[in-house]
Amino acid sequence: MPLGVLRPGHSPRLAGEDEAHVRLLAECGVQLPPILVQRSTMLVVDGMHRLRAAEFRGDAEIEVAYVEGPDDEIFVRAVRENIAHGLPLSLSDRKAAAARIMTLHPEWSDRMVAKIVALSPKTAGAVRRRAAEEIPQLHTRIGQDGRSRPLCSAEPRRAAVELITNHPETSLREVARLSGVSVGTARRVRQEVAGSRQSVSPARASVRDERMVIQALASDPSLKFSEVGRGLLRRLSANAIEPAEWQELLAAVPPHCVDLVSEIAISYSRSWDQFAKSLKSVAGQSRSGS
Repeated sequence: MPLGVLRPGHSPRLAGEDEAHVRLLAECGVQLPPILVQRSTMLVVDGMHRLRAAEFRGDAEIEVAYVEGPDDEIFVRAVRENIAHGLPLSLSDRKAAAARIMTLHPEWSDRMVAKIVALSPKTAGAVRRRAAEEIPQLHTRIGQDGRSRPLCSAEPRRAAVELITNHPETSLREVARLSGVSVGTARRVRQEVAGSRQSVSPARASVRDERMVIQALASDPSLKFSEVGRGLLRRLSANAIEPAEWQELLAAVPPHCVDLVSEIAISYSRSWDQFAKSLKSVAGQSRSGS
């Protein structure tokens, strides 16, 4: 292929070609591998140092191998080729390439991109966070095995908790299928739900120890994996006052605030009483319906 029709365009090297490496290739005296060229654009995909070396020697032509595909796939190919052989890409080159690939393929996982650009998954993740404004943020990522997985497993796991809690007879395989988790995760969720039920039951015998009950409830997956459930736990914890704490709190209320604080406390107690009655009513309807 005549040198004049070829153009640079897909190189991941931020600083361009290394002049010392170009001279080394020009003077090596051996047949160099063909460069890769995108057929539709005549842009060099891999081999800019070899192209510059041919120009340095005064050659009129260079051997090429054509590649096909859209620009996003061609760039990934260019990165792979430069990683595999020749002058190594700098750390800055590889980070910049990772950011560009994530922009082109936001659905690819950090580990998948890291393997392409020869970075650690941790570094690739840092690149994604720094370029968060340019990279679309998706809820799922595709791993090296080609499988799509949720970015955050909280929702599928929460679905598994609710399914096992409300329908304990459901098989693990069916729980996994319906909630989108693995069978192993479904098994662990079932064990956690069973364990939380056992820990709460003894606490009912000593309901006067509110803190023990709250600790038991906090280990229940149905509550700790739900945003609303965690909010309920925070409210219960905030309102747990042991008799030993009353004297200190009473002393903290100035005389001119006694009536206001008392009214608020009574109002809160009425609200919690109504909540308790409504909760028992809903539980009774659920038992009769089942």
